[in-house]
Amino acid sequence: MKCCTLANAIEQYVHDGDTVVMGTALEQAIPFAAGHQIIRQGLKDLTLVGPISDILFDQLIGAQCVRRVEAAWVGNVAGGSAYNFRRAVESGVINMLDHSNLTLALRLQAAAWGVPFLPTRTALGSDLMDNPALRPLRCPFSDEALAAVAALRPDVAIVHAQRADAQGNAHWYGNLGVTCEAVGASRRVILTVEEIVPEETIRVRPELVRFPGVMVDAVVQVPFGAHPSPLVGYYQRDDVHFLDYHAQSKTPADFQRWLAAWVTGIERKAYLEKIDTQRLTL
Repeated sequence: MKCCTLANAIEQYVHDGDTVVMGTALEQAIPFAAGHQIIRQGLKDLTLVGPISDILFDQLIGAQCVRRVEAAWVGNVAGGSAYNFRRAVESGVINMLDHSNLTLALRLQAAAWGVPFLPTRTALGSDLMDNPALRPLRCPFSDEALAAVAALRPDVAIVHAQRADAQGNAHWYGNLGVTCEAVGASRRVILTVEEIVPEETIRVRPELVRFPGVMVDAVVQVPFGAHPSPLVGYYQRDDVHFLDYHAQSKTPADFQRWLAAWVTGIERKAYLEKIDTQRLTL
């Protein structure tokens, strides 16, 4: 049975040292609830992969779950700097591999297609070529200069959708970013959703199923599982929460107080009461 609790899904499918891709839908549908469960379960030495993680990666870094980040951008869209990320990179606590949104997407797409690399022009002439996953290449047909972007096969993808049936066939609304590429590339997939619905509900709109449930290992119902990021059709972005986090994570001590208040010292029911979900519902 694929349906399980979030704690069971993380325990079974995410392990110390894993490469985990999250935040694949850019600024919406970021799986914050799953990230917070990773923190609670004390996972370590993770490599985090994502195009635009917003503050989720910053929280995982501050909780000492991370040894490497492979991303196009890490920060706080509402506030600017991600303080834990900045401290960790500047001190050498974590290793950062820089990408553009395109080169990261190409890494995942190559793995999803089962090819060793995909070519691009856009990284040439930039310091992105310092990334060991990018190498210069001559086109075998035109001899033009290209960059070869190596395939990346994460251990697990964690993605959040609007609704799914018990087999992991999900309805997706809004921007998907690199979600389909990440799911296709990853060895294991955890799907968190607002609602688990009957198969018949999914079959009514088959065009909204972007990949089959056979690719999904675990299905977890987590209402407001993407909060504070938005989810198309369900709730809006919680700008106040992002700004509060910015103000409350400026120092390590500040962050530890925030972490206790919002992650390690609070259960999910109390979390939902604390954020006042009615003000966010569309």
